[in-house]
Amino acid sequence: MMESIAGMAMDMSAAQFATNYSISVAKKMMDTQELAGQELLNMLPPTPGKGDFIDVYA
Repeated sequence: MMESIAGMAMDMSAAQFATNYSISVAKKMMDTQELAGQELLNMLPPTPGKGDFIDVYA
């Protein structure tokens, strides 16, 4: 009986480690995607100001 309790404790510890690892990888991926999005926004041309565009529908 002690072996089964120890085995279950080891399985639970391994599952908790796997879960924590997965969450850590997901957070790192989300941070990387956020930085990539910010860089894409920085590469966009600035929005036109007043008088910087031509109204083609007039």
